[in-house]
Formats: sequence, structure tokens, C-alpha cells
Amino acid sequence: MINPVLAEVERSGFVESRHRGAAVGLAADGSVAVRAGDPGVPIFPRSANKPVQAVAMLRSGLDLDGELLALAAGSHSGEEFHVEGVEKILAQAGLGAADLRCPESWPLDPAKQQDVARSGGGASRMRMNCSGKHAAMLATCVAADWPTETYLDPGHPLQAAVRETVEELAGEPVTAVGVDGCGAPLFALSAVGVARAFRALVLAGPGMPERRVADAMRAHPQWTSGTRREERRLMEAVPGLLVKCGAEGVDAFAFADGRAGAIKIDDGAMRARTPVTVALLRALGVDEGPAAEETEKAALDELSIVQVRGGGAVVGAVRPTSGLFTGF
Repeated sequence: MINPVLAEVERSGFVESRHRGAAVGLAADGSVAVRAGDPGVPIFPRSANKPVQAVAMLRSGLDLDGELLALAAGSHSGEEFHVEGVEKILAQAGLGAADLRCPESWPLDPAKQQDVARSGGGASRMRMNCSGKHAAMLATCVAADWPTETYLDPGHPLQAAVRETVEELAGEPVTAVGVDGCGAPLFALSAVGVARAFRALVLAGPGMPERRVADAMRAHPQWTSGTRREERRLMEAVPGLLVKCGAEGVDAFAFADGRAGAIKIDDGAMRARTPVTVALLRALGVDEGPAAEETEKAALDELSIVQVRGGGAVVGAVRPTSGLFTGF
């Protein structure tokens, strides 16, 4: 099927671009409550798989909690505290930056990019957004007495454990294996499977690896993304919400009560991701009822659009299609 338009880009009152995709929202009991397009088609979740990868690492002997576990499950912005956290994870395992196999990269955060450039710095493995995950993968290998040099090989015991955990929590088999931007194996799932995996994270009992990852991310959202990132703002605005983005227009989330969702923008446009996610959150009742705070509603209103600028002024917005989830 051809997926519907999930978001439109309006400039000066004229719709100049449209982003198609698929989205799914699960009710607290795990049943499909809302959807758009075909969320059963396999996708590469990209970094939205990181929380599940972190679960596999904890099960394999990784000893992290709190901020450093959130960093291991996140895609950081390359800010100073992120780099210091990666250094701590590596040092605790007796390793260093030279052991990382992720590529060199500039920080994701534009302001930090400028800071690094002004200071005469450049791209580095430590500032690469996946370095927290890679450091944790190396630490897991040390804890499990597995080789560290080949930790990105799809046949490595660590990656076999990750795949097993991904399939277990998603409730479906991996349909394709690729290479992520950071060099790690990438496992394809449907958007429904991604949502099920996030639901499993928040519903696990206290102290379980799944719950430890979810709790660390929700308690330290700036460590899973950055001080100026949309995921941090969403998790701080909505109590108990877990959110993780992925490249190429992927988002996944879960509420503490088991409601969960995932989206995939067909053309990979990241600008459409958060507005559609906010529409899906609202379709699942995020800001309904007397318990909803005005500050929460205001934060979601702000995140529901991305400004379009022209000549230095705001001349339009990227916004979710009107009535996107009506009728399901």
C-alpha cells in the first residue's frame, strides 16, 4: 500500500512538501489502538533500537546504572558531559578511546560543533553520537570475557545476544540485517514490533534489565540526547514518558502504563518526526483529562510544529496532517 501523508510543509500559506509514512499506537493492553499506513512493514529502527541493545548488554553482564546507562542507550549530542561519561564507561572497563570502532564525527549539537571548531578541534570518535553505546558494548565484552576487537561483527557473541533480545522484546523475528551509521549491526523490525519492545521496557518489574534502561532514560533524558534536543523536552514535559529517536525519520515511545507507539517517515525526513509523534501521543490521550497539566499541553503545542523560515522570519510550519488518526 502507499502510506498516507503524515506531515505537510506549509510556506506562506502554500503546501510545498509532503511526508508520507506509517505510524502505530498501542493501547495499555498491547492491542493496536490507532494507526496510519502500514506499520507491519519491516523498517530499520536505527537508533530507536538502542534501548533494547542496552537491555541485551545488561543481561550479558554490563554493570551500569543512572546517567551512564542512559548514555549507553542514547544518541548523545557530543556535549562535554557526554564525552566525560563515555570516558568513564571505558575507564571502568580498562579501555580507552582507541578501542572504539565507531567512526569519527562532529557533535550532533550545532552549538557544540561551533565550539569545537573555534577551539581548533575536529571530528572524533568520542563525540560521535553512538559512542556511549559503543563504550558500553566494549565494557560488556570485558565483563563477559568476549573479544573486544571484533565486537561489531554480526557473529560476535554480543551481537547474537542483542539480536535475541530484539526478537524477544519485539515479539517477532528480525527480517533483515544491515550496518548502522555507527558500524554496529542493524536489525529490521516492523513499527508494531518496535512499539511492543518499548512497551516491554516500561512494564518490566523494578530492577529488571528492561526497567533499568527505561528508568535511567526517563530520569536522565539529557544523557540520552542532549540539553537542546526534542526527546529531552518531550520526556520532561510528559511524566513517565520514554522516547527514543532513530535516523531516517523514526521515533518510538512508551508511557508508564503500557501505551506505546512508533513512527517511520518514508523519505527519512527528521523534520517531520516530532510533529507526527506529538499527534500520535495525543491520539493515545497524552493530554486528556483533569490530570493533564497546562504546562504539558503548552510544551506539546510547541513541539507539534517545526517552524519554516524565510528571510529571517517565520513564514510557515511543518505540521502533522489534520485528522491524521481520526477513525481508527
